[in-house]
Amino acid sequence: MGSELAGTLESQGHTVAIIDKNGRAFRRLHSDFGGTTITGLGFDKDTLTAAGIDHAQALAAVTNGDNSNILCARIARETYEIEHVVARIYDPRRALIYQRLGIATVATVAWTTDQVLRRLLPSESSHDWIDPTGKVCLVERELPKHAVGRKLGELNEPGRFWLTSVSRFGSAQIARGDVIGQEGDILYFVAAMDALDELRARLDQGTEHH
Repeated sequence: MGSELAGTLESQGHTVAIIDKNGRAFRRLHSDFGGTTITGLGFDKDTLTAAGIDHAQALAAVTNGDNSNILCARIARETYEIEHVVARIYDPRRALIYQRLGIATVATVAWTTDQVLRRLLPSESSHDWIDPTGKVCLVERELPKHAVGRKLGELNEPGRFWLTSVSRFGSAQIARGDVIGQEGDILYFVAAMDALDELRARLDQGTEHH
């Protein structure tokens, strides 16, 4: 993951420095990688200094160890005041704790499990994308017949799910509250994971006015 991330960032014009305790890991980098490689521990201050953390704009801690990633992320945020910090976390429960502390995390196990299930049981998938914390998802649905000719804003439930865009005749547009539904519309909602049943009921049974 680290080598792929580094290559992608560099291809986008960013200057990249990589730290790894195993110098052999750098062989995974693309042959034309032009960034800096440092052998050492990502939470060691001397190593971080050698990697240029004093003028870094962002840091990603993506080793195979939760403790190392969180320690590195906290040092970057609290000691060097780097604004954009993210840590890869395998334990979903710990990921939620650190998320509440203001450290952006990618809960690898929860996200991967969801992606595998979507491909194993596509007919049973209730969403099309899920955020790394497993709390928010994107849902794609065809406009139900009862909503044709009605304002699509009536389908929204603030704080639970919200229509963000509509695809009509092959062209997508940002959804406005006053747009009128047409047959064949494809709707895209952002929804809380625990609100999927409510959203399904709203689309299947019709809209109640509040």
